[in-house]
Amino acid sequence: MQQATVFLLQAEAGAAFLLFFFIFIAISLLIIAVKTIKIVPQATVMLIERLGRFSRVATSGLNIIVPFLDKPRGVYWTNTRPGMSSIDLRELYIDLPPQPVITRDNVTIHVDSVVYWQITDPIKAVYEVADLVGAIVQLTITGMRAVMGDMDLDHTLSQRDQINSKLRIILDEATDKWGVKVTRVDVKNITPPDDVRMTMEKQMTAERTRRALVLQAEGERQAAVTRAEGEKQAAITRAEGESQSAILAAEGAAQARLRNATAEAESIARIAQAMEGHGNPAQYLITARYIESLRDMTRTNNSKVIFMPVETSSMLASVGALKEVFAETGEKRQQDGGQQQPPPRPRQLPGQG
Repeated sequence: MQQATVFLLQAEAGAAFLLFFFIFIAISLLIIAVKTIKIVPQATVMLIERLGRFSRVATSGLNIIVPFLDKPRGVYWTNTRPGMSSIDLRELYIDLPPQPVITRDNVTIHVDSVVYWQITDPIKAVYEVADLVGAIVQLTITGMRAVMGDMDLDHTLSQRDQINSKLRIILDEATDKWGVKVTRVDVKNITPPDDVRMTMEKQMTAERTRRALVLQAEGERQAAVTRAEGEKQAAITRAEGESQSAILAAEGAAQARLRNATAEAESIARIAQAMEGHGNPAQYLITARYIESLRDMTRTNNSKVIFMPVETSSMLASVGALKEVFAETGEKRQQDGGQQQPPPRPRQLPGQG
């Protein structure tokens, strides 16, 4: 019984040993498989080092490495997971916090920006600089201070495109040896101090008021010019109309006079033809016109004026002459009566002695 018991114990111990041995082999094979097979995602690479020296670049897909000899190179960059072995080749961005910047006119402003960059050479990005992200951040800050330090506050607020272009050129030239391409730099916000901002708001209000007044004055001037131009055109048109009307009236009057003259000439010709051998036609026409004139003058509304024929003038002249003669005779009598003359002697009758 004791021998059977010992045999059973030895058998159980051997089975347990074999079990642990197989488990150890399985775990070892799993570890070797993990260290041997590396799956790299799309747009990502992995740097493989053999015994601490760069060996090759593992691209996207399934990659086999030699376990315990080869291992991926880990990177320790700012704002990234420590020891990260995969390197992203896509375009990335860095959002910088607000940084104090002093302008040329000694105004301290706070500027925050965004930098877009992409790794073009992963070997240089890992082996040429220790902290790629931190280096780009510091380079952006120093470049921003250098660019904005040469500009006034007004220019920094109005020329963001120029600032972005200069920053991109500076960063692109500096990061070229790191295997990085800076594609774009955008300045998001420029925050001046509170007192400067209040002064700028007052200045902006005054400028808008001035522009409004200028625009109003310009509008009034344009309206006055347009109104004057309209009046000028109206006056020209009116004058042209009056001129055309006067010309037409004169032409009408000339035509009427011409027709009257033609009719009168024809009438005179007929009168002269009818009175041929019976008198003077001119004397007849003058007498007819004289009678018409007297008839027209008698139709006047002025009752204080009396029109008389020419023949009565000779009779009136005779009456005037008689009046003057009588007036002279009366004056002579008055002069003779003023002298004392002896009374006339009485006339003696015949037979008195």
